[in-house]
Parts: sequence; structure tokens; C-alpha cells
Amino acid sequence: MTASSPSAESQFDQAIHRYQEGAPAAELIDDFVAITAQAPRLSAAWTCLAWLQLLEDQPEQALRSARTAVKLNPQDPQSRINLCLAMLDTGAKGVREHIDLVLRVTAVAPELATELQGSIADGLRRKPGWKALEKVKNWLQG
Repeated sequence: MTASSPSAESQFDQAIHRYQEGAPAAELIDDFVAITAQAPRLSAAWTCLAWLQLLEDQPEQALRSARTAVKLNPQDPQSRINLCLAMLDTGAKGVREHIDLVLRVTAVAPELATELQGSIADGLRRKPGWKALEKVKNWLQG
């Protein structure tokens, strides 16, 4: 590996850092598309790509990305939440089973529930009035 060809994981870390620094989702989508092309089994990259696509009102693309993320890591609650959001935005059926699974996972791993709450808050800051996310937030709070 040369310096001009950084690993997918280092590209991932750089892109996440840019997101956390406030970079707009639209600027990061191409980065995550490249990362998932370079490392197609990196579930976290698919999860991030789906999230960015949701933030940019690309629900069909987000649905594909989120399905890939869930297939690669079925126990990851964030990828399930992204899938639920994409399903809600596209009118797909079957959201409840994913919410139920997230509730079961977060019941045994409360630190994941805390991470999800942070992610939801971030989503509502970046995309105020996001109806699907408000709905999911309410379902998760019971």
C-alpha cells in the first residue's frame, strides 16, 4: 500500500472525522461510495453511507445501502435504524420487526442505546423536521 492509496479503514476514519467536524452530508457521500467500493464488506461504511443518503433525501439509495449494512452486520442497531428510516421514506413494509430487534439489542447493550440517542439527536440537528426519524425516536422511547 502506498501513501497515495490509503486503506479503506483510514479513508473511513478521515471521512468520519470530517462528518464529526460538521462537513455537510452531500460532501461525504462520494467518499463513502469509494470506501464501500474498495471494502465492500465494511459494514460500518455501508451504515454511514445509508445515513448520509437519508440526510440528503436519497431514500432509494439509502434503502440499498442500509440493506447491505444489515446483511453484513445484522446485530448493529444503527444499520437497522437506517433501514427503518429508508423503509419509512420509501413506503416499504416490515419496519416494526427491525424496531423490535433494535429494542432487544439495546436492552442488553445499553451503551448502544446511548449511541443511538446521540445519532438521532445529530440527525434531527442536521435535518430538522425529519418526520421518519421523529417517528423512530418515539418508537424507541416506548
